[in-house]
Amino acid sequence: MTTTHGPSAKTSLPSVHVSLHDVSPAFEDEIDSALALAAEFGARPALLVVPNFHGEWPLLDHPSFIRRLRELAAAGHEIYLHGLVHQSRRKISPALASGGISARLSWYFAQRGASNHEAEFSDLTPEEAAERLDEGERILDAAGLARSGFVPPAWSMPRWLLPMLAARGYRFCEDHTHVYDPVADRARCSTVLNYATRTPARLLSTVAYCRAALPLARFAPARIAIHPGDMRFMLVRRELEHLLRTCRGRFAARGGVGL
Repeated sequence: MTTTHGPSAKTSLPSVHVSLHDVSPAFEDEIDSALALAAEFGARPALLVVPNFHGEWPLLDHPSFIRRLRELAAAGHEIYLHGLVHQSRRKISPALASGGISARLSWYFAQRGASNHEAEFSDLTPEEAAERLDEGERILDAAGLARSGFVPPAWSMPRWLLPMLAARGYRFCEDHTHVYDPVADRARCSTVLNYATRTPARLLSTVAYCRAALPLARFAPARIAIHPGDMRFMLVRRELEHLLRTCRGRFAARGGVGL
């Protein structure tokens, strides 16, 4: 895979891509708040749609929410498939555990370090992943939502997933450190700025991280990732306002620009 670095030739500073994660009827009010906040600073976030959040919010059972997503897509918001249920098993499966200690450690980090058992695609065999992709694509197609990319929940995925996405024609994917064009087999380093609100310690540590990492966005492409839960904390809202204000005028309209 070819990795590229550096700013876009079209701007004096590297681009900043904004995305809104966990787009589901489960978080309708928070999503509206996040979209309004982003629009205030001229950002048009990509929408990371979960077809059936935690197995309890089937997208196709909420036609008014689907209409809203279609309107947003028509206004230029990209639609990314974001897993199927955004949830993993509570214990590692025998198939994954058979990979030995490294597989067990990778699973534990993805499910307990990077997420609270939500790193869906780090919990699957290739056969299971193909089934989840099939179902997620079917649901978005039925909803009339054209897909522009795939982002694994918690940005966690095994390396075998990228060739699988390439075979399905995906031109955009991302993890914690890179954005990818699976079809072209290209990658680009990208700093991600996001907040974790699961515990007070995580909230404060991610606020500190984003403040420290923001200057890097002057030298390399960056991403601002907004989660519905961010809207419930005034501190995080203010921090997001600062990020968006600082990066105003540099927002990429599409996630794959520059790959």
